Amino acid sequence: MNLLPVKIGLRYARAKRANHFISFISFSSIAGIALGVAVLITVLSVMNGFDRELRQRILGMVPHATVWGTPTLLNWQQTADQVATMPGVKAVAPHIQAQVMFQSDGAVHGALLNGINPALEANVSILPNHMTSGALESLQPGEFGIVLGEQLARMLGVRTGDKVTALLPKANVSIAGITPTLKRFTLVGTFKVGAELDSSLAYIHIQDAARLKRYQPDDVEALRIAFDDLFQAPRLVWDIARAIPGQNKVSDWTRTHGNLFQAIKMEKTMIGLLLLLIVVVAAFNIVSTLVMVVTDKRNDIAILRTMGLTSTQVMWVFVVQGIFIGLLGTLIGLALGVVAALNVSDFIAWLEGFLGIQFLSGDVYFINYLPSQLDWQDVRFIVVSAFTMTVLATLYPAWRASKVDPAEALRYE
Repeated sequence: MNLLPVKIGLRYARAKRANHFISFISFSSIAGIALGVAVLITVLSVMNGFDRELRQRILGMVPHATVWGTPTLLNWQQTADQVATMPGVKAVAPHIQAQVMFQSDGAVHGALLNGINPALEANVSILPNHMTSGALESLQPGEFGIVLGEQLARMLGVRTGDKVTALLPKANVSIAGITPTLKRFTLVGTFKVGAELDSSLAYIHIQDAARLKRYQPDDVEALRIAFDDLFQAPRLVWDIARAIPGQNKVSDWTRTHGNLFQAIKMEKTMIGLLLLLIVVVAAFNIVSTLVMVVTDKRNDIAILRTMGLTSTQVMWVFVVQGIFIGLLGTLIGLALGVVAALNVSDFIAWLEGFLGIQFLSGDVYFINYLPSQLDWQDVRFIVVSAFTMTVLATLYPAWRASKVDPAEALRYE
């Protein structure tokens, strides 16, 4: 390819113009593209940060998959050993679950009561790492100790060592009539993961849960399964269901919390598309800039044509000029966006300290800081999209330039 059109195009792009309005629009195009790319990278990084926090906190507490018995699992220890050796399985732990109402000093709140083995829970949950008081090891069989979410404990007005009463929907029939199942527990610890789970989960020893539901001491209702890759859970859990004997039911996290992550994914997509409009507007500015440049340079184009430049080469002159504007804006936006994405969490924390206010309160949101995670795949998509739009924006003005008739342009010169 002849480099002459490239040199002329770069000269036009760098030249100071007598028409300051054209220069202003060129600057606006570069600034618009840079702003659009930077904002897109920053906002999508923040969305990725929220997605990561939700995944670590919520999916760190709920099981990746669960195998349920009807109502209990037969030979569950043998089944657990079999499941633990299957491909993709990280760990297995026994589980018993019940919906209960907690009551303490007039305060009443519903929650999900989980019977767990404290020694095995760390293999399938982040719970042991988020204890704010007490420890899971305090859950001893027969002592009916309980661990509550910090927000649930606050709602009930209880502290470590206080008593809390659990009301089960299972009724007792006696000579006195039908009465609900009640059991008093001693609060031995609280946890906080910074999500709504802090107000809806409670944990007791699995043997205490078996006694509460009138099972045998060694009976369990389900096996909680953690996978090496949680996104493989829907497929792997069905492999497990086919491999183990009995009429067992299976479920995975996509059924219980999948809608939340789908909502985040859709929100990220919609925000990305809306912010991409900033780049689209900047690309239209490039069209306006080049159309006015073509009008301003009609005589120059005519002279170049008479000197032997072909219409294709004239077209490349203005394509190069538009690419220069788009590339410069994209690179500036890339640099600003990456720097902002890597430092937005620290900047917001500094701003909160400087202003003495908190933008994200832990009492309202599931986290109390602004997370950010830079995804280079998103960055690549943004840069390629922005640059592609700027290239497309140059085609019409460049085509118009190639159609300038030298004789017509120079008739009155």
